[in-house]
Amino acid sequence: MRYEGSIYRPPSEAHSYILQATIGCSWNKCVYCDMYRDKQFRVRELQQTLADLALAAQTAGDRIDKLFVADGDALVLSMQQWRPILATARELLPKLSQVSCYAMADNILSKTAAELQELRELGLTLLYIGPESGDDPTLKRIAKGSTHAQHVEAAHKAHAAGIRVSAIVLLGIGGLERSQEHAERTAELVTAMDPEYFAALTTSVVPGTPLVKLRDKGFWQLPTVDRMLQELRVIVEQARPRDALFRTNHASNYLALGGRLPRDRQAIVAAIDGALAGEIPLRPDWARGL
Repeated sequence: MRYEGSIYRPPSEAHSYILQATIGCSWNKCVYCDMYRDKQFRVRELQQTLADLALAAQTAGDRIDKLFVADGDALVLSMQQWRPILATARELLPKLSQVSCYAMADNILSKTAAELQELRELGLTLLYIGPESGDDPTLKRIAKGSTHAQHVEAAHKAHAAGIRVSAIVLLGIGGLERSQEHAERTAELVTAMDPEYFAALTTSVVPGTPLVKLRDKGFWQLPTVDRMLQELRVIVEQARPRDALFRTNHASNYLALGGRLPRDRQAIVAAIDGALAGEIPLRPDWARGL
């Protein structure tokens, strides 16, 4: 596998083949994120991408059942790029059952309904969307690029095409000032997006990001660990997806949880309460990562 720069992928893609069809992130303005700041966004040459697929097929084609197309928002690729990538993957990887990528709301909304339907028919089955918050003032401050309503519209459009959605939210990103609003609006967003998968990560203030400047100038303050756990409690308690697999297994989190919502809501809330009461140990800062 050839890959330029550091690899970033969701925890659930740990055993997937990572295919780098784009370099970096086409947006790359979110104030908290440094994952792609060392890369100038560009689309890889299609022949290079297809060559990587061919190499994967030669070396491990009978074992690859999941394919994650990278980097940051690979759905931005044109249909002229997606068609041969998905067709080649289907041809060369006989056990392939899932193809996924990161996507911004704008990536989805920029595709027509017919294009999304075609992508699904060609094999694209899952989109990871990271609104981070459902609170519009927070979304504006962190330069997310899309609103609460646009994220809902994007999720509905993906679902209409038969593509599953994994929604990613970020504890603490509303800052201390909007912590409660962030939690409540995020629960509303998860309800409205109705994702099949739902994950919560925890904000880390990464050196060199614009979030450091916002903090240092007094425009934003990271909530305490307890306050971020309380945000998580609000989100879990108030979100009403029809049936979502929920996880906080990302390395950034202080508390690893899992279950289905709504089925396991009471057990998850009880675990959060146990952590807040000091009965369940938290992951130490030195063991957390991005």
